[in-house]
Amino acid sequence: MRNPYFPVGLNLGGRDCVVIGNDREAQEKSAALRECDAAVRRIEDPAVLRDEDVTGAFLVISTPQDEALSARLRALADRERFLLCCIDQPMHGFVAMLAIAKAGPVRVAISTAGLAPRVGKLIKEGLQRAMDARFARFAEAIAARREDVRRQNPAAEDSAVRREAMIEAAHGFEAEVSFRYPGWFEER
Repeated sequence: MRNPYFPVGLNLGGRDCVVIGNDREAQEKSAALRECDAAVRRIEDPAVLRDEDVTGAFLVISTPQDEALSARLRALADRERFLLCCIDQPMHGFVAMLAIAKAGPVRVAISTAGLAPRVGKLIKEGLQRAMDARFARFAEAIAARREDVRRQNPAAEDSAVRREAMIEAAHGFEAEVSFRYPGWFEER
């Protein structure tokens, strides 16, 4: 069993990020990075990758299943000190892509430490179905209410008032989660 990864959210606004690859995954990762306001450079053909292309990057994501490329990127990451994700080759990178369910401003990340990516995807899809348009509107309304409460109670000593107001605002919201398992597992 692999050690679990430490889940973290990154503020990538304005940060240089490089995506290497010309497949669907590279397109999706590039779009997700742009959604976070990252400065994205895309290198579609890994054969033309130069060391300088990743120098100064904050995060590099490589999608080709190429052992030599991934090993080279790891050596560069160690030298240049950037975060590296080699898709489906976790032994080379420091970062694992999590399955993300999203609605409005809410992001829920699921990690299986790379051991059961299909299970992570299925959990994501279930959460995504639950996090519908109504949920997105609710999350945005809660965020707006939070800003209103902050404006009405700006002083540091009002933090307890702000906290109680937000607890009250979320009162009545509930989430239910259940799982069904395959027969081969249930029969064990």
